[in-house]
Amino acid sequence: MDQQDRLKQDSIYVALNQPSLSWQRVLSTILSCFDCTTGTIHFLEPHTTLLKLEAHQGIPEFLIPKLSEIPIGKGMAGIAAERRQPVEMCNLQTDDSGVARPAAKETKVEGSIAVPMMLDGVLYGTLGVAKPIPYNFNEEEVVNLLNIGAEISKLIRDQRA
Repeated sequence: MDQQDRLKQDSIYVALNQPSLSWQRVLSTILSCFDCTTGTIHFLEPHTTLLKLEAHQGIPEFLIPKLSEIPIGKGMAGIAAERRQPVEMCNLQTDDSGVARPAAKETKVEGSIAVPMMLDGVLYGTLGVAKPIPYNFNEEEVVNLLNIGAEISKLIRDQRA
């Protein structure tokens, strides 16, 4: 990771440590750091199997109702939560695996990844980012997204305590 990437990464942790935490600002900063245009943060609703939309960017308004609650096991975010592993697609538009829900193609994104937000083996939600071009996230990017998810998980845990 070069100096510029480190500075970008640091900006995410600055956003996470603001006195008045804005999940929208955090998501926007993450997207900027990973050169993405579209993203979501879903929190796992306690004592349920539902992911609730906490922040979003670049999602067409008509899709928001479909993304506001995602059952674990459905779509990229739901499968990442179920498997507790990243789920990635180089090109969501041409994917025929059935992982991406049909409405996901309406986002017009291509390279996309959803990672579970976990801390100490506990699932707190998912983080999804996407680019408007075909793209495979490299190992370092995936590790960084998982680490960001763990940091977000700490904040969720602390808010619920």
